[in-house]
Amino acid sequence: MTYIQGIILGLAQGLSEFLPISSSGHLALLQYFFGISSENVLPFAVLLHLGTLISVFIVYWKDIVALVKELGAVIKDIFTGKGLRINANPTRRLGFMIIVATIPTAIIGLLFNDLFNAMYLSLIAIGIGLLITGTILVIAERMGRNSKGIKEMKFRNAFFVGLMQGVAICPGISRSGSTLFGGLISGLNREFAVKFAFLISIPSILGSVIVEAPDAFKAGMDMSFIGPVVVGVLVSALSGLFAIKAMIKLVSNKNLMGFSVYTWALGIAVIVYALIFV
Repeated sequence: MTYIQGIILGLAQGLSEFLPISSSGHLALLQYFFGISSENVLPFAVLLHLGTLISVFIVYWKDIVALVKELGAVIKDIFTGKGLRINANPTRRLGFMIIVATIPTAIIGLLFNDLFNAMYLSLIAIGIGLLITGTILVIAERMGRNSKGIKEMKFRNAFFVGLMQGVAICPGISRSGSTLFGGLISGLNREFAVKFAFLISIPSILGSVIVEAPDAFKAGMDMSFIGPVVVGVLVSALSGLFAIKAMIKLVSNKNLMGFSVYTWALGIAVIVYALIFV
């Protein structure tokens, strides 16, 4: 892996993790066309995920601190006999919604991990995933004026958003696009739908790192890759920061159609290439 490849992979991960174009699909395609072996790219992919996680922490730092403090308050309430008091305040309610959304994502990831790994090796599967992403973005774009915030959000809404996040483990299907789709279908207002989508990415990304890390680092990493890896992770974090802020603005302005066209075009190109040349 060269420095240029490290920068490109980091940029692809950072932008496509939060812009609705599928980070998994782009990384798999770049790995294929760069000719980088799975043994070398897997540890790098795990570290790139940590880079994008940094982006979420920077943008939503105040919310994350508030959620951690509220977790302490929940533990205190449990030990003092007050119970969970889910609706005590909006922050506590948000924390429980994040937990509910994480459950279906974790179940899908654990049950179908081998299937998803196999799909990463199929250009046809990646292409189909990109076509699906373009389609759900069109539906999300055309949703009406939704009004639900955290106070009106139901647990079934959080579960559905988490279900969509689990489906997005498939390469080519965008996590941010799927969770945004799930939130808007559930009636969440656009600003809160984006915020919720990014906040539930935290346990999802951490979970994927925990699951992938043992296998990724079992064989070790070629030390000659350390420089490109460090640069790639930094690029991932910085580009992820840009992508989150851009996504917040784009969703609020109903400006997702361009991403649909892009993922459709890329999906068709990948499928045609696979049918002709592979």
